Amino acid sequence: MNSAISIGEPWMWAAFIVFVLVMLVLDLFVFGGNKAHKVSVKEAAAWSLVWVSLALAFNAGMWWYLNGTVGPDIADRKALEFLTGYLIEKSLSVDNVFVFLLIFTAFQVAPEFQRRILIYGVLGAIVMRAVMILAGAWVVREYSWVLYLFGAFLVVTGIRMLVMAEKTPDLEQNPVLKFARRHLRVSEGHHGEKFSVMKDGVRYVTQLFLVLILIEVTDLVFAVDSIPAIFAITTDPFIVFTSNIFAIMGLRALYFLLADVADRFHLLKYGLAMVLTFIGSKMLIMPWYHVPVGASLAIVAVLIGASVVASLIATRKLAK
Repeated sequence: MNSAISIGEPWMWAAFIVFVLVMLVLDLFVFGGNKAHKVSVKEAAAWSLVWVSLALAFNAGMWWYLNGTVGPDIADRKALEFLTGYLIEKSLSVDNVFVFLLIFTAFQVAPEFQRRILIYGVLGAIVMRAVMILAGAWVVREYSWVLYLFGAFLVVTGIRMLVMAEKTPDLEQNPVLKFARRHLRVSEGHHGEKFSVMKDGVRYVTQLFLVLILIEVTDLVFAVDSIPAIFAITTDPFIVFTSNIFAIMGLRALYFLLADVADRFHLLKYGLAMVLTFIGSKMLIMPWYHVPVGASLAIVAVLIGASVVASLIATRKLAK
């Protein structure tokens, strides 16, 4: 692909992982992540701004360091790869928001309990993506032809998203949920933010635990889509990992920011589907034409921006 050189030195990996762990600990034990409360739009907007700012600051710091060690050409390319990868992952994570909203609504999860679920969802997503990214980087390095399989998969996924955009999935028919209900003792009713309760000396899992399972499975499904997408931009494991994790860390704040207005962005799914189709096509035509990273960034931004604007115009017309 376009990034044979990996800029991730051991100390850079270690520093980033420590940073992620520190932020998670602060979120859980300092900023009230372990206390049930409804996240306001103002709080969600503030945290979204924090995460976007941290991602951009990280990119600027990485560019500054690389500029002084390996030269401006590599520094510019890696910074652009990070920014493009981050935009793609951030955009695709919006689709997670729609599914999370569907799950919480179906199980009638109170807003004050959603935060805790999403914290565990983020933790699970980080672990799963770390494993998948490192495995994917090894596979791509050893068998470069697998990138064409990624490309074909993304094209098929994008077309499927276009076809299924207006269809609402039936959670009751979800095989994971069916399996869990068949093999676990599930307590009926609501039990606050508990994942399990004791009844007559027998341990039961709660409805909230089923929600957590669905959230984790959703993260896994979306990782299968999004990780091949970023390998279309760069095969540098450090860039893939850091841009992916920054997008995931901001996912919870993004959910609470968009939850109340998600219906106003109903056309965004079409934009996301076209992004996946474009990225997959980009990978498939690579032997004949290499789409520059800057052009990829511009096309993704235009597709997402156009679908957002179209959504707002369409909802405004319906409201009249």
